[in-house]
Amino acid sequence: MIRFLKNRTAPPSRDAQQLSLGRLEFDLMQILWARGESNVRDVVQQLGRPLAYTTVMTTLDRLYKKGLLDRRMPDRAFLYSARFSRQEWERTRAENVLTNFLTGPQASRELLLSSFLDAVGEHDTALLDELEKKIRRKRRELFRRGQP
Repeated sequence: MIRFLKNRTAPPSRDAQQLSLGRLEFDLMQILWARGESNVRDVVQQLGRPLAYTTVMTTLDRLYKKGLLDRRMPDRAFLYSARFSRQEWERTRAENVLTNFLTGPQASRELLLSSFLDAVGEHDTALLDELEKKIRRKRRELFRRGQP
């Protein structure tokens, strides 16, 4: 739902495009997050579905060019590793989506908040209480810094 709304309200930024992953890209990232540094052959073996070596190699290169992977060549093959932990990637991605909404028109901001609260309320009412506590904490923090 949020991806649909995001695509309708604001064009994706360069950062958002770098952080968005296709299905295969995400699968490869999950392997690297779990295993750490790996070469293409190791990743192909971990995939769990038949895929050409060159397809995996090209996709890993694309992830490297997006800035999501580091690579080094100690011997004859590149070793790839995730540049960010999965948690760091998810946090940055979420911040990017929210920033796009919050810098957009007022209607988009209201839609984001109401959709978010509806989704949380349907899935986890205890999280609503936690959100309320975090909002109070953030207001106190902003007040101490002299922000309204």
